[in-house]
Amino acid sequence: LEGIGEFLEGLKAYAKAPEYPKEFSARVYKIARDPKGARLTYLKVTGGKLGVKDAVSYGQTEEKADQLRKYSGEKYRLADCVQAGEVCAVTGLTETMPGQGLGACRDTTVPVLEPVLSYRVLLPQGVNPAAFYGKLKQLEEEEPQMHPIWNEKLQEIHVQIMGPVQLEVLTRLIEDRFQVKAEFGQGSIVYKETIAKPVEGVGHFEPLRHYAEVHLLLEPADRGSGIQVFSDCSEDMLDLNWQRLIAAHIQEREHPGVLTGAAVTDMKCTIVAGRAHLKHTEGGDFRQATYRAIRQGLKSTECILLEPYYSFFLRLPAEVLGRAMGDLRQRFAVLQEPEFVSEQDREYAVLRGKAPVAVFQEYMGEIHAYAKGQETVVLELAGYDVCHNTEEVVQTCGYDSEADAENPTGSVFCSHGAGLYVAWDEVAQHMHLEYVWKKKPQPPKTALVSRERKKEKETLSDYELDKELQEIYAREFGMNKEAAEEQERRRWAKKRVSEAAPRKVRYDKKGEPIYPKKEVQEEFIIVDGYNIIFAWEELNELAKVNMDSARDRLKDILSNYQGYRGCRLLVVFDAYKTKGNLGKSETYHNIQIVYTRQDETADMYIEKTVHELGKRYRVTVATSDGLEQLTVLSMGALRISARELREEIERTAHEGYEEYLQKKMHSTDKSVTIENRKKEKRDRK
Repeated sequence: LEGIGEFLEGLKAYAKAPEYPKEFSARVYKIARDPKGARLTYLKVTGGKLGVKDAVSYGQTEEKADQLRKYSGEKYRLADCVQAGEVCAVTGLTETMPGQGLGACRDTTVPVLEPVLSYRVLLPQGVNPAAFYGKLKQLEEEEPQMHPIWNEKLQEIHVQIMGPVQLEVLTRLIEDRFQVKAEFGQGSIVYKETIAKPVEGVGHFEPLRHYAEVHLLLEPADRGSGIQVFSDCSEDMLDLNWQRLIAAHIQEREHPGVLTGAAVTDMKCTIVAGRAHLKHTEGGDFRQATYRAIRQGLKSTECILLEPYYSFFLRLPAEVLGRAMGDLRQRFAVLQEPEFVSEQDREYAVLRGKAPVAVFQEYMGEIHAYAKGQETVVLELAGYDVCHNTEEVVQTCGYDSEADAENPTGSVFCSHGAGLYVAWDEVAQHMHLEYVWKKKPQPPKTALVSRERKKEKETLSDYELDKELQEIYAREFGMNKEAAEEQERRRWAKKRVSEAAPRKVRYDKKGEPIYPKKEVQEEFIIVDGYNIIFAWEELNELAKVNMDSARDRLKDILSNYQGYRGCRLLVVFDAYKTKGNLGKSETYHNIQIVYTRQDETADMYIEKTVHELGKRYRVTVATSDGLEQLTVLSMGALRISARELREEIERTAHEGYEEYLQKKMHSTDKSVTIENRKKEKRDRK
């Protein structure tokens, strides 16, 4: 203890003292319990002062500080008042949490690690699991990262934590606090579920003397966004107090999915309709209807299983880099380009990427073995993403959503004075309100083909390509290409006949008939940029040397072509593999260039654009991808292959030059002579 007093005096003399506000404020940094079980809230006073029996407000709660304790190790002394800048433990506050602000202090955003592993608690014989669950809930206040879960069906306790280290701490804490030697079963991954497509879920609860119906629009949301609640329901249909109650029921619990029973996340829930009864509706009725609406919606749409991912930093000797990259790819990791550093006359490689927690944890021992302890591994939770082995997990779990009596997927209707359970797929036939959200028509599903597959298709002959399209027509529409086109011709012929039928004719003041002007749609051409580059031989060769040059050359050719045609022209380039890419649109001379955003292919962008422009323009899509041709054809657009586009550009350029010569021949410019025309023709050749 030598010199400590002088050191503190020096701090007091030379360090600037903080200035605290006069109004009381404090920050909670820890929750604990003393040996007698009293709840302790550890806090630092950041403004004003706190006295015994003073009222402390936080959120919607106001409680009194019974005792102010100043601890030194396990011992403490009571204080009558605590000034700003001091720390103490307070008794009497029952709902405080770490990071919470008291008085004038605002809550802070405390980064909380989300647990990714679940362990079953194995208690000694004679310990009641249901009673012990309440004690673990007390520990959750002190360790917010620990989530105890009670399984009513199996009468078991499960805890969700980060890993083995936290498990050791929890084991010691349980033994010290409750004198119980608990063990834990094999750890399992904490999965989650979400939806892939929007759907309107319907929940109805109408046993005798009860009534509630809820319609929720469920939509996919961004990863990590959780459950978001909105309302798009008129107060004339459902009072605001009932809508608020529905929103509270959506957020009050984790709703189990229908694949494995895991918690549903990353979903927008919008209240679009609902109905209550003036006499028979109670608050609990809307709870039942809300839960059933979510479950019915999940059963009516496509669900996705999510698993936790690690973002990893791996530094290891360069000679084992190949082994590491091969192993990680086999474990479904997404890798960035490796980096190389030299330290102490030895070269090391650095790998960064993302991998599923389920496969990466068991791989840590192997890395340590073949890197001979010279590796450095840093792991960070990267959130949840699509599970790499969904079918295997679902089959292993064996969850039956329709047999889950605690979370029913169907609804309850009233029939002959008694409650009638209706399965989820029959609710639409019994519900009292109509669907609000109508599903928009979607283009036919097409398989996503890789760039290599596209290049393979572009090498097919016209006969082979048409033959493949005929097979697709037969599979999709039950007819071949000729039959489909013949059906289309008949439809247009029938339309022309109907248009040619006698109709009432209007006349002007001179007695001349007035005919309505026929609207001519403007032409819009959409070009799949990389598809054309790989299909044209000279651009393909140029792309092997420099892709930027190939793109610029294609843009120049199409810009020249647009100048002759006078149409609107859009070139779409794939940029979906570029991480963090938000997409870009630019104008190049007289044409528009679009680079798609991350996770959006050129095909997806073209289909979306055709759907938006089809009613206003006569759209033509230039691509040699057979599946894409089929999709745009079914949406009403014209198609043109890469070879046909090349011939069209050459023909248009030739016709444009001939028109230019004709104009010069009929001009009054005396300098235009036959010799000049012959010279220009030779130069053109």
